[in-house]
Amino acid sequence: MKPMQYRYTLEQLNTMPRDAFEAALSGIFEHSPWVARQAAEARPFSSIDALHAAMCGIVANAGPARQLALINAHPELAGKAAVRGELTAESTREQSGAGLAQCTQEEFDKLQRLNRAYRETFGFPFVLAVRGYDRAGIIANFEARLNNARDEELRTSLEQIYRIARFRIDDLVTA
Repeated sequence: MKPMQYRYTLEQLNTMPRDAFEAALSGIFEHSPWVARQAAEARPFSSIDALHAAMCGIVANAGPARQLALINAHPELAGKAAVRGELTAESTREQSGAGLAQCTQEEFDKLQRLNRAYRETFGFPFVLAVRGYDRAGIIANFEARLNNARDEELRTSLEQIYRIARFRIDDLVTA
């Protein structure tokens, strides 16, 4: 697991130049620095909750095409990017913390089948805020969500992305 990045205070984020703010928060939403770029315009934030709410609001108001692009920016769990070591530092920490780097061959094969089935069913990758889950819980969640309607999965994926964003903000920003 990679070392934790530098932590910022809310005051630092509120007062830093726009480009520095964007760079500091560019990893909150996977491969989507446009969220941090737009959030910079909403400063100052009175709390970490306000920062998170503003960033989630930007995504919520981004429209279906941009939301789908954000969902598609997320890597598959224990997928090809993980195997090739191509995950972002944030995703690497999250997937490793959930034990996905220690999958048995049987678990890995099952996750590969679930990734394929999910993408074939919905047209985008399965997204889960894995913090607090073990491999069995992730697999059970995966299997259960395969039975949902596409619209429900779009909403659920965005809710999971908002949870991931909150975890990442809490790891990066101190009150």
